[in-house]
Amino acid sequence: MAAMRSGIAVVAAAFLAIAAVSHAQAPAPAVTPSGPQNVTAILEKGGQYTTFIRLLKTTQQDTQLNSQLNNSFNGNGYTMFAPTDNAFNNLKSGTLNSLTQQQQVALVQGHILPQFYTMESFQTASNPIRTQASGADGPFTLNITTTASNSQMNVSTGVVVVSVNNALSVAKPLAVYTVDKVLLPQELFGAKAPAAAPTAAKGDKAKKGDAAAGPAGSDDDVTPAGNAAGARTVGWGVAAIAALVGYLL
Repeated sequence: MAAMRSGIAVVAAAFLAIAAVSHAQAPAPAVTPSGPQNVTAILEKGGQYTTFIRLLKTTQQDTQLNSQLNNSFNGNGYTMFAPTDNAFNNLKSGTLNSLTQQQQVALVQGHILPQFYTMESFQTASNPIRTQASGADGPFTLNITTTASNSQMNVSTGVVVVSVNNALSVAKPLAVYTVDKVLLPQELFGAKAPAAAPTAAKGDKAKKGDAAAGPAGSDDDVTPAGNAAGARTVGWGVAAIAALVGYLL
């Protein structure tokens, strides 16, 4: 009896050992990435976007974009051009500080497209491409061209042109591309048209015309013909007086 119990114990122990080994060798289930999209986390992982992140936060565009990404606000997705810290360092000193809060918002939104684009899909996009920014004259736009191999694209704002060949993250609904220049919008940084010269008032024109014509009754109004007629009249008067004097004598 004791031998039987000992044998059962051995068999049970062996079974448990086999089960433990099988469980240890079983592959772990694949982990599907989950959780909300976070553009700030993507930029922080890139490690060279400190200034752009700060600008996103001060204008609250990070919160707005993350909300839109995770609430299906735009089913077409989004594309962001992220300027590096060097891009901001190369700006003229005081450029950002010269902008109002509203203009800073427009600057950030000018780096975001309301459409998800891969390098390949940019090739068939129609220019100009609308950004998230807008002003009194309508949306801010970009012109984007790609090389035949789709290995590089050029982005133009009308003020700056930058080549793009590095994608920081391309996973729908958000694509993020690195740019080494800040995309200064034409609407904020383009050359302003010169102001029109002021026109003279009608009263001023009339006064100038009167001055050029000369005062009424001045010597300028006497013509050569008038002078000759006056001379002839004086001559006839003198002759008549002389004749009368001669007759009397």
